[in-house]
Amino acid sequence: MSHIFKTKMVLGFILVILCFSNVFFVLWEISQGIPRAPAFFISPAVVGITMILAVFLTQAERMMGIQSSGILLIYWLLSFMAAVVMFSSKVQHALERGFLEDHFRHVTTYLYVSLVLGELVLFCLVDHPPFFSKAVNSPNQCPEASTSFLSKITYWWFSGLVWKGCQQSLKVDDLWPVRKEDSSEEIVAWAEREWKKCHSRTQQKMGSATFKKGQKSETGITEAEETEVLLQSEHSQSRPLLKAFWSMFGTYFLLSTVCLVICDVFLFSIPKLLSLFLEFIEDQEAPSWHGYFYAFTMFLLACLQTLFEQRYMYMCLVLGLRLKTAVTGLVYRKILVMSNASRKAATVGEIVNLVSVDVQKLMDLIIYFNGTWLAPIRIIICFVFLWQLLGPSALTSIAVFLFLLPLNFMITKKRSQFQETQMKHKDERAKLTNAILSDIKVIKLYGWEKTFTEKVLGIRKQELQALKRSQILFSASLASFHSSTFLIAFVMFAVYTLVDNTHILDAQKAFVSLALINILNTAHSFLPFSINAAVQAKVSLKRLAAFLNLEELNPENSGRNTSDCVQASIAIRNGTFCWSKETSPCLRRIDLTVPQGSLLAVVGQVGAGKSSLLSALLGELEKTDGCMIMKDTAAYVPQQAWIQNASVEDNILFGKEMNETWFNRVIDACALQPDLESFPAGRKSEIGEKGINISGGQKQRVNLARAVYQKASIYLLDDPLSAVDAHVGQHIFEHVLGPNGLLKDKTRVLVTHTINILPQVDNIVFLVDGTISEIGSYQELLQRNGAFAEFLHSHSTAEEQAGTGFPALGDTKGTITSRSGLSQEKLFSDNSVKSSAMGRETIPASQDSTTAAATKGRLMKGEKTQHGRVNTSIYAAYLKATGLPLCVYTILLFTCQQAVSFSRGYWLSMWTDDPVHNRTQQHTELRVGVFGALGVIQALGRFASTAAVLLGGVLASHKLFLQLLRNVARSPMVFFEQTPIGNLLNRFSREMDAIDSVIPDKLKSLLGFLFNLLEIYLVIIVATPRAAMAIVPLTVLYAVFQHFYVITSCQLRRIEAASRSPIYSHISETFQGSSVIRAHKAQERFILKSNFLVDENQRICFPGAVADRWLATNLEFLSNGIVLFAALFAAMGRTHLSPGTAGFSISYALQITGVLNWMVRSWTEIENNIVSVERVREYLRTPKEAPWTLNGKLQGQVWLTEGRIEFRNYSLRYRPNLELALKHVNLTINGQEKIGITGRTGAGKSTLAVGLLRLVEAAEGAILIDGLDIAQLGLHDLRTKITVIPQDPVLFSGSLRMNLDPLNQYTDADIWTALELTQLKNFVADLPDQLEYKCTDQGENLRILVLENGRIAEFDTPEHLIAQKGLFYRLMEESGLA
Repeated sequence: MSHIFKTKMVLGFILVILCFSNVFFVLWEISQGIPRAPAFFISPAVVGITMILAVFLTQAERMMGIQSSGILLIYWLLSFMAAVVMFSSKVQHALERGFLEDHFRHVTTYLYVSLVLGELVLFCLVDHPPFFSKAVNSPNQCPEASTSFLSKITYWWFSGLVWKGCQQSLKVDDLWPVRKEDSSEEIVAWAEREWKKCHSRTQQKMGSATFKKGQKSETGITEAEETEVLLQSEHSQSRPLLKAFWSMFGTYFLLSTVCLVICDVFLFSIPKLLSLFLEFIEDQEAPSWHGYFYAFTMFLLACLQTLFEQRYMYMCLVLGLRLKTAVTGLVYRKILVMSNASRKAATVGEIVNLVSVDVQKLMDLIIYFNGTWLAPIRIIICFVFLWQLLGPSALTSIAVFLFLLPLNFMITKKRSQFQETQMKHKDERAKLTNAILSDIKVIKLYGWEKTFTEKVLGIRKQELQALKRSQILFSASLASFHSSTFLIAFVMFAVYTLVDNTHILDAQKAFVSLALINILNTAHSFLPFSINAAVQAKVSLKRLAAFLNLEELNPENSGRNTSDCVQASIAIRNGTFCWSKETSPCLRRIDLTVPQGSLLAVVGQVGAGKSSLLSALLGELEKTDGCMIMKDTAAYVPQQAWIQNASVEDNILFGKEMNETWFNRVIDACALQPDLESFPAGRKSEIGEKGINISGGQKQRVNLARAVYQKASIYLLDDPLSAVDAHVGQHIFEHVLGPNGLLKDKTRVLVTHTINILPQVDNIVFLVDGTISEIGSYQELLQRNGAFAEFLHSHSTAEEQAGTGFPALGDTKGTITSRSGLSQEKLFSDNSVKSSAMGRETIPASQDSTTAAATKGRLMKGEKTQHGRVNTSIYAAYLKATGLPLCVYTILLFTCQQAVSFSRGYWLSMWTDDPVHNRTQQHTELRVGVFGALGVIQALGRFASTAAVLLGGVLASHKLFLQLLRNVARSPMVFFEQTPIGNLLNRFSREMDAIDSVIPDKLKSLLGFLFNLLEIYLVIIVATPRAAMAIVPLTVLYAVFQHFYVITSCQLRRIEAASRSPIYSHISETFQGSSVIRAHKAQERFILKSNFLVDENQRICFPGAVADRWLATNLEFLSNGIVLFAALFAAMGRTHLSPGTAGFSISYALQITGVLNWMVRSWTEIENNIVSVERVREYLRTPKEAPWTLNGKLQGQVWLTEGRIEFRNYSLRYRPNLELALKHVNLTINGQEKIGITGRTGAGKSTLAVGLLRLVEAAEGAILIDGLDIAQLGLHDLRTKITVIPQDPVLFSGSLRMNLDPLNQYTDADIWTALELTQLKNFVADLPDQLEYKCTDQGENLRILVLENGRIAEFDTPEHLIAQKGLFYRLMEESGLA
C-alpha cells in the first residue's frame, strides 16, 4: 500500500468518526433536555454514511487498479464546497456571539473542513498501482492511464510530448505504442466477429425472403414486385454493417453524446448569467458579492462547458480511430478471400479509397452526426430565449434567414460553376505538364521549351481567371455569412423599438440577444455540415458494405487434403470449373493425374485454359462438378510476376528463415547472381513498387527464386520463361525445372509456350477450349499426329522464321553473363541501353548496405522532408509575390472594417444607455439608422478585405507558378534524370493547389481572427482599463501555448502523412499478389504486417488528435480567464460603469474562446502549407543550362551553309562523379556526307548526339560546325538548326497539326507535302478532322493496321487489339512482348 492510499484511508476514518461524534453529541444534548431539530443529527448521520461509502469505494477502486478516481475527486470537491459554506457560517457566528457559545461544533467544523481539504488534495494526486495490478509497466506507455483525473480532463498529461517536440525533431519512437484497446489485434478481431454475426443473420433473412418470393412467383407475382424486393435487399446491404459498428461502438458514442448534451446545458446557461450580471450592474443597490458570484459562476460554467465539449471531441476522435482500424482490417482481410469475379468488380484505387476517403467520411459523421438533431434544438431554444427578451420581434430573424438562404444558394451555385471551369483547366494543364515532363528530352532536342511553356501559361491564365471569379464570389459569401449576426440583430432591434415607443432596448436585452444570436448562427452553420456529413457517410457505408458483400473464394474449391491416400500428388476427376457462378465453365471434364516428382507441361493456344488449370489447382476457380486432390504444400509462379517493395533478399525469402547455402544455390540456378553483382547493394538492394526499377526478366527470375526457396512439394509454374532471354531461359530450365534441376524430385506443373523444352518433360497436357485434347509423353503425342503435332508444327515454323528459340543444350555455357557482368537479358533490354548510355544505375540501394554502395546505387533523388519551423524568408517571398502595395492595402482594409465593427458595438452600448423619459427612449430612429449604416459599411469592408487577401493569393500564385515553370524549363537534362517525375508533378499539382487555394483562405482567416482579437482587447480595456493587467500575462501564456502546439503539431502531421503511404502500398501489393499469398499460405503473416502498419499510423494519429484537445482546452481556459477578469473589474467599477458598456465588454469577451482557437488553427494550417512555397522555390537554386539565345552572336551572319562537323579532342561525362562516356574524340564529317555510327552497347553512339546537341556540356575539347564552336551559341540557336529523329516516337495531347508544327511556322500546304513524303497523306486524309484531329497522350487513339497475306486482318487501337487476342496479340506473343 502506498503512503497516499494509507493517508486517504486514515483521513476517511477520522471523518467518519467526526461525523458520528456529531450525531452522538446531538443525542446527548437531547437527553440533557436541550431541544434540537431532527436536522441536527440526520445531516451528520447522512454525511457519515457517505464518508463510509467513500472509504469503501477508495479501497474498491484500488483493487481495480484505478490510480486516480474522478468520481471521488468530484465527491470531495462538492464536499469541500459545502464545508466552506459551513465554515464561513461558523466564523460569522463566532464573530457575532463568541467562540465559546458552541465550542464543540466550532472545533468539529474546523477539523471537518481541514480533513475534507486534505482528502481533496490527496485525490488530486495520482496513486501508485497496487503490486497485483495488471497495468502495463512499459517505460514508453501512454501516460494517460497513469495520470491524475485532473490531468486527464485537462489533457496536461500530453504536455511532456509537446515539450519534447519543441526541444527536438520528433520520431516515431518518441511516440507511445498504440493502447491495447485501440490495437488492430483487439479491434479487428471484434469487428470480424460482429460483422459475421450480423451478416449471417441478414443472409438467413434474405434466404427465407427468397424462398417466399419463389412461392409467390409461382402464384403469379408481378415483375414490378420482384424488382421492389431486389431494391430493398440492395438498400439493406449496409444495414448489417451499421449494426456491427453500433454493437461495437454504440455505448461509447452514447456516452460522448451525453457529454455534448451537458455541454449545451452550460452553453445556454451563460447568456442567462450574463442577463443576471447586467441586471446587477444596473441595480446600484444590489450587494457587491452578487457581482463576484455571477462572475465566478460564469467562469466556472464556461470551464465546465470547455471540459465537456473537449471530452466529447476526444471521445469522437478515439472512436473515429477505432472505426478506421476496424474498417481497414475488414477490407484487408476481404482482399485475401476475394473471388476472381469480385476482383473484376473492385480495383486497387477503389479499395484504397475505401480505407482513406470513405473511412474519413465515416469518421467525420461521428463528430457531426449529433448536429443533425442537436442543431435544430439549439435553434429552437435560441428562439424561445429571444422571444422571452424581445417578444414577437424575435420572429423577424426568420425573415433574415429566408432572405440570406436564396442569396447564398445563388452564390454557391455560381461559384461551383467557376470551380468546375477551374478544375477543367487544371486537368488540361496537368495533362500538358505531364506530357512535357515525360518527353522533355524531345522538347529540348528541338528547342521547343518556350513554345510549350507558353501553351501551359495560356491554360494557366484561363484557370486563374476562373479562380479569381470564384474567390470574389467566396468573399461575397463570407461577407453575407459574417453579416448575418448584425442583420438579425438590426432587424429585431429595429422592429422591437420602432413598432412600439414603450419598448426599451436596455443593455440586458441587447447584449444577451447578441450572445444568443451568436449561438444561433453557430447552430445554423453547423446544421448543413451535419446533414452533408450524414449524406456522404451513408454513401460511403453503402460502398463499404457492397465491397464486404462481394463474393468470396469457396474453401471447398481447394483440394488440399490427404483423405484419399493415392500415389499421385495431384488428381482431378471429371472436374468442371468456372471463374464465377454467373459465368459459363472455362474448364470442362478435366481428368488429370500427376505422379509425385514428375514434370508435367501444359500447352495450348492462347485462351485454351492453361492458366485457368493452375488457378483451379490453387482453388481460385469455382468447382461446379467433380473432385480434386492436391497433396502437401504448393508454390506458385504467376505469369505476371509479382514483386514486393522490399529488398531482393526479402522477396526471395518470403518470410522463411535464411539458409545461406540453399539461398546461394537458388540464386545461381535462377541466373540471378550476375544481376546481384551489378546491383549496388547486392541482395540487400531495394526493389521499387511493382518492381519498377528492374526489368521484366529480372522480376520473373526473382519470382521463380521465391518459389524455389520455399522447398514446397508441388510447383505450379505459369510460363516463367516467357519474359527472359532465350539463353537465360535455357539456363533456368537446365538448373531449376529440368530433369537435373533443383526441383527434379518435386512435382512440377509447367505452363509453357517454349516448345524446345517439351522433349525433356515427363508428360504433356494439350488443352483446347478448356478441355484436355491430348495427354501423354512428347513422343507419344507426336506419333498420334493429332492436335498437338499440328500445334507444334505451326509454332516451329514461326520460330524458325523469327530466328528465336533456345540454342541446343550445352551451347549455353559462358553465354549467361557478358564481360561486364550483366545478364544477357539486361544487355538486350532497351531500358538498360538507355541506362548505360545515360550513366544510370537502376537499383536504389538499401540503407543496411555500406554507405558508399548505397550512394552509388541511387540515381533518383528522394523527396526532401522538412524539419522544424519554416524560415521567415519563405513568408517574405510569398508576401513579395503578392506585392507590397497590396499587403499594405489589405492591412488598412482589415483595420478599417474592424474599427467600424468597434464603432457599431460602441454605438449599441450608447443606445442601450439612453435615458428613459415617459417610458420611451429618445432618438430611436437615429440610433437604428446609424447602427444599420455602420453594419452595412462593415459588411462592405469585410468583403473588400477578404477579396484583397484572396485576389492577392491569386497574384502570388501566378508569379510563383511562373518561377517554377521557367526554372524547370531552364534545367539541364541531368536534372530530369535525377529528379523523379512524380516529384515534379507534385510541385505543379498538389503544391500549386495549396498556394492557389489553401494559403490565401487560411491567411484570410488568420487576419480576420487577429483583428477580431485586437478589437475584443480594445473593447475590454476601454470598458475596464484595469483589465489590461490580466490581459497582458494571459496573452503571453497564449503565445507560449501557440508556439509549443504549432511546432509539435506540424511534426506530427508530417510523420502521419508519411505513415499512411505504406498502408496503401501494402493493400495494393496484397491485391496484386493475393493468389501467390494464398498459394504459399502466407495470409497470417501479411495480416500481421497490415496490423502493424495500421497500428503505426494510429500511434501517430492519436497524439495528433490529443494535441488539438490539449490546445483547445488550454486556450479556452485562458479565454474564460479573460471573461472572468472583464466581469470582475466591471463588478468592481460598476459605480462609474454603465450597463451598456459592461454588456459591450463582456459580450465581446465571451467571443474570445472561438477567436483564439480558430486563430491558432489558421496559423497551424498556414505553417503546414507554406512549405509548398518553399518546395516550389526549391528549383531556384538548382543548376541551369546555358542561355537559349545569345544576342548578337549570329546577327547578320548566315550560319550552317556547308554542314561540316568537327570534333576536336572532345570528351564528355554525364555527371561529375562518373567516368568519361566519350574520351578524346577527334573526327571530321564533311557537308552532305551520310555517316553510320556503330558499336556495341554502351560504346557511346547516342552520346555523340547528346554532345552535338549540348544536352550535356563538354568535359573538354570542342565541337565545331562550319567553323563555329557550338559552345559559343545559344542552345535554341543550335538546336533549331539540327533535326533529330528520336528513337522513341513522341506525340503530345493536342491536334495533329500542333504535333507536326509546334512553332506554327509552316503553312498547311507545307505540312501536307511532308506527310506525302512520309507516306502518311492518305492516312491523315481519312482521319475525321484531318490536320485538326485531336491526338491523345502518346497518340493512343491512333489505330494500328494488321496485314496478313496482303489483306487487312485487323484495324483498331493497340488496347482493343490486345483484348481481342487475335493475330496482333499472337504476333506480340511470338515477339516476347505479350
